[in-house]
Amino acid sequence: MSAGRFIAFEGGEGAGKSTQARLLAEGLRARGLEVVATREPGGTPGAEEIRTMLLDTRGEGWNPRAEALLFAAARSDHVERLIRPALERGAWVVCDRFLDSSRAYQGGGGGLSDAEILALHAVGSEGLLPDLTVLVEVSPKVAAQRLAARDGGVSDRIGARARDYHARVAAAFAAFAEAEPARFARIDGNASAQDTHARILSALAPLLADAP
Repeated sequence: MSAGRFIAFEGGEGAGKSTQARLLAEGLRARGLEVVATREPGGTPGAEEIRTMLLDTRGEGWNPRAEALLFAAARSDHVERLIRPALERGAWVVCDRFLDSSRAYQGGGGGLSDAEILALHAVGSEGLLPDLTVLVEVSPKVAAQRLAARDGGVSDRIGARARDYHARVAAAFAAFAEAEPARFARIDGNASAQDTHARILSALAPLLADAP
């Protein structure tokens, strides 16, 4: 049995990564591959409960350290109960957000150090990293248009944060991709969903060439 592959999609609010994750999962299944499509926070019953706690707009919310701990706890359960078993049986895992979202949002946006986020990941998920992280990047104008169409002006707790917070998040994602070009594929997502999907398939070509 061949080992599975782990693809994570990252990007800011309104980048279109959820759409692209869905299109990739559909495309991989059409090639005859077993695909597990999942998301973070979430993917398991326990992690979905934590997702609700994190994104609910009621109450005061969480301080940055508590938020990072909750994300790490959700990820730990997700990795142990869903992601690792799928990879071990040879499936492809397509995940809407993973570790780099914590690094960008709680780190770049929230002010925690990258070392702190990585230390939580080392303990909670034994340092698991995707085979490829697809970073979908769009202009602020395109992101705003997509969010307006999707949410009608109603955002979750994190999506509703100030513009400067999300600018720091975008800068953090870009810095990670520049520092680790072998692990990231930077995709211009400003075009249509199908054009962006084609760019992603091109970036995945080396992994797909090894697929049975």
